[in-house]
Amino acid sequence: MKRIKYLLISVFMVMGSIVQAQDADIIIKNGKISTLDSNDTDVQAVAISGNKILATGTDLEILKLKGRKTKVIDANGNRVIPGLLDSHMHVIRGGRFYNTELRWDGVTSLKRALEMLKEQAERTPEGQWVRVVGGWNEYQFEEKRLPTLEEINAATGDVPTFILYLYGKAWLNEAGLKKLNITGDTPNPQEGLIQKDNYGNPTGLLVAEPNAFILYSTLAKLPNLTREEEINSTIHFMSELNRLGVTGVMDAGGGFQNFPDDYSITDELNDQGKITVRLPYFLFAQKKGTEHEDYERWIGMVELHAERPAIKVDYRVEGGGENLVGDAADFENFLFPRPELPTAMQFQLKRVIQLLVQNRWPFRLHATYDESISRFLSVIEKVNEEIPLNGLVWFFDHAETVSEENMQRIKALGGGISVQHRMAYQGESFIQRYGKTAALASPPVKRMLELGIPVGLGTDGTRVASYNPWVALYWITTGKTIGSIQVMSQDNVLDRTTALRLATHKGYELIREENKGKIEQGYYADLVILDRDYFIVPDEEIKHIESKLTIVDGKIVYGDEDYSKVAPVLTEIIPSWSPGNYFGGYQKK
Repeated sequence: MKRIKYLLISVFMVMGSIVQAQDADIIIKNGKISTLDSNDTDVQAVAISGNKILATGTDLEILKLKGRKTKVIDANGNRVIPGLLDSHMHVIRGGRFYNTELRWDGVTSLKRALEMLKEQAERTPEGQWVRVVGGWNEYQFEEKRLPTLEEINAATGDVPTFILYLYGKAWLNEAGLKKLNITGDTPNPQEGLIQKDNYGNPTGLLVAEPNAFILYSTLAKLPNLTREEEINSTIHFMSELNRLGVTGVMDAGGGFQNFPDDYSITDELNDQGKITVRLPYFLFAQKKGTEHEDYERWIGMVELHAERPAIKVDYRVEGGGENLVGDAADFENFLFPRPELPTAMQFQLKRVIQLLVQNRWPFRLHATYDESISRFLSVIEKVNEEIPLNGLVWFFDHAETVSEENMQRIKALGGGISVQHRMAYQGESFIQRYGKTAALASPPVKRMLELGIPVGLGTDGTRVASYNPWVALYWITTGKTIGSIQVMSQDNVLDRTTALRLATHKGYELIREENKGKIEQGYYADLVILDRDYFIVPDEEIKHIESKLTIVDGKIVYGDEDYSKVAPVLTEIIPSWSPGNYFGGYQKK
């Protein structure tokens, strides 16, 4: 009888939309659902059919779409938002190493960080390393200081250890120096320093001056996991992102992330339907001097706009970047002055961008400083004169110090900007070098939006900053660092709704993706039930928001203990000594 009733009802109205009568696969009811539609509508319930939003409305309206097989989920009055998109992260590379990493992201005291270091050293087996890889700084600690080499050596003993501090410096303990055979005779790499003591012996401190090559090349020498462990590691990193409400990531490539070899893990997971975030990725030039040849080869290998099987979740090559040529790397290491890019950079960059534009490949370009952006724009303008961009997707990443003049040039060329919360981690260092005034609008997000430039929000996780998107939302709505220092002017911060839009549908607009990032009829079903209300919690609580339930492409991919009956069960973390088994990911204490 119930089925007959549905057949008799041809159409009905839900929040002003006409919806064909059909059973929903999933209904979420009793929520405070922020649709982020053009009217900022809040609703009680949402129905999902397949991988799309079927309807939104009141509980009474939406429950009319309940069928015999519909899964009904009670939001219990919690806030529901569209799934978050991180427009700049290194998830493919980060996933391969996640299970090896001791995360200090969110740790509130140096005392606790050193205790974690000691515990992990005690359980790390022969042949492996303890590694702390980015996402933290001294200002988050109660002590407001960095660890000393003496403290690191005391905590780790004879277990080799590598601790990365943003992309500015790193520490190797004595066992690590020995393992890598770094001695007083080891030469400094270009733009890097192996610090020596008064006797000419390496102390263990590695310094980027300002090139980060010394840091990530050293990290690349550490042992990998087995393939089975890398697959497990990637699954658990994606689950960690799902736990924080992330349903999509634009992967920006990264150093020592070679295509196609280092993509075989996510390739395999994609074939198995096990990727739990939308994952368009960009190909990052790896070897200085051969970038043009690499992109020629990749363009010949990749069918950029190929149709994908319906069961797969947006795992594809999206274009080139964020590094297009090695000489265009203007590192964001605010411990040192802005690097001067070589004169030959513009010729090299033009060749690569010409190639990409000719083949209609979107591109993104790392650009921290306005001086670099000026030179990059001159190249893009010349290419556009010869081979019109004609609406091709392209955008800058970071743009902390971009000027009004260059924002106007970006707009004229149809470009966008992906901003990250790097100033939440480096704001204090930026002020110490460039002064408070320079930091007030770094980056000038509000002005970008006033000009109508497409803008997306991201993290640049996992090394330069934490992968936690709520820290990014905290930073952009308060202007504060993770040490609670006011860096950004109140005139430049965004209201919470505008900020959330940059982390959802506005991010997708950077790459001209439609029907994503809103809870609206016909949009893809990516949404999150939050553990606290983003719109009303005190500022400091924004950093601690998590998901209670995460849905990607109409499938439940994560649920906390309240939703354990409907959530998938994760396999155990391997290897058994992984820090994830003992500490988890982002920390709370």
